[in-house]
Order: sequence, then C-alpha cells, then structure tokens
Amino acid sequence: MLAKRIIPCIDIKNGRVVKGVNFFGLIDAGDPIEIAKRYEKEGADELAYLDITATCEKRDIFFDLIQRTASQVFMPLTVGGGIKTIDDIKSVLRAGADKVSINSSAINNPNLILEGAKKFGKQCIVVAIDAKKNVNTPSWNVFINGGRIDTGLDVIAWAKKATRLGAGELLLTSMDRDGTKNGYDIELTKRVANAVNIPIIASGGAGEKKDFLELFNKTQSDAALAASIFHFQKIKIKDLKMYLKKHNIEVRL
Repeated sequence: MLAKRIIPCIDIKNGRVVKGVNFFGLIDAGDPIEIAKRYEKEGADELAYLDITATCEKRDIFFDLIQRTASQVFMPLTVGGGIKTIDDIKSVLRAGADKVSINSSAINNPNLILEGAKKFGKQCIVVAIDAKKNVNTPSWNVFINGGRIDTGLDVIAWAKKATRLGAGELLLTSMDRDGTKNGYDIELTKRVANAVNIPIIASGGAGEKKDFLELFNKTQSDAALAASIFHFQKIKIKDLKMYLKKHNIEVRL
C-alpha cells in the first residue's frame, strides 16, 4: 500500500503567505520560504505553492520565489497560479518546481492538460478543481479565478475529462469547507475519487487530527492538503503522522 501524503499548502499573495475562509478574508501568515523550511523539518511529504490571485489580477508567475525556495527546500514542490501556456509550465519546472497545478487555464484551454502531459509527463500535471456545492441539487460546480467565477461545469464530469486528457493528479478543494476547520468534505472527495483512477489530493476544512483520519478511512484520497492548521502550528506534521500511524494509516515517518 502506498503511503498517504501530508501536503502543506502555502497560499501566496504579493510574496507573502495568506489564509482566508471560503477563499476570502485573507490575513497575512508569514514568509513563504521560512514556513517551507519549517515544514520540511517537520516531515511534510510535499509542498504546494499557490499564487491565489495571479489569474484574476493578471500577474506574472513568481519565478524568483520558486527559485529561492527550490534552492533551500528539497521536498517535492508543486506550483500553481497564473500558469497559462506550455512555455509557462516549462519555465516553472525549470525554476525548480516538480509539478505544476493548473486550474482556470485548464478550463479555458483543456488542451493544456493534454499537451503538458505529453511534453513533460503526466506526473508533472496536477489539475486543481475548486468545487462548490449546489444549493438545490446533490452536485458541485467548478469555480475558477480564485473562486470568483462559476463555470457551470459539473465537478465529476470535469474530473473525468481532466483525467482522460492526461492529468497525473487532481487537487480537489471544497470551497464550502475552505478555512472553516470543520473537516474535509467526505462526500465530495468520495464521489470524485470513485469516478477517476488517478491520485486525489483532498483540500479544504482540516481542523483536527481526526479530520485526516476520517478522510483516509472513508475515501480513496491519496493525500491530504491543509494550510492554516499547519501555518499557525495548531497541529505539527510529525505529531499528525504519528497519530495516523497509530490508527493504522500508512504514512512516511
């Protein structure tokens, strides 16, 4: 059995770490490189850097930050935000990232998934899906531009299409749970994981150790991503892994 991965997510705006609730109300949470170095010492399996306003603000990718982080932090690094073209993917990987996360650009140009997977390998292409539950139906819609635009696309249908096009992983974020610390959206994660045959990284809602345990026990999720509980040190990654191991979840200690 493959070990379940614990992935801290560093949301970045203007070169600083930020965190909000339901994608809004952002507050400053520190320096990204210093936080990344702490996570590596604590035993994180991977790290995600997401420039959460790059697309909606039409800003360039933060290559300098990627390069400085890659020179000081040596766990696998996924970078997202403002990546729109094959050249962007190439530049981000060349700057030191191991994977790219594409969201709005994948919706606007699904061929980017196909071309990226062919050129760089599926293992480099993470398709991020921001999902929000529909009020009147048991389904979820895909949002883009940092959660600002409802595409009207069904999450399950889009997950299947992204997989067919060559996504290596899906980063699935519940917008309803984001920053709430009320636990992962088990039903959403279960539905998507059962619909595709590639790894799922679940995101949105982690507040306690038991939330991670519930996620891994009740869904086929391969990894759990979290932000604020790690940033503000409510939970230490090493302690979390020991807890999961004690409850028979395979993790890398």
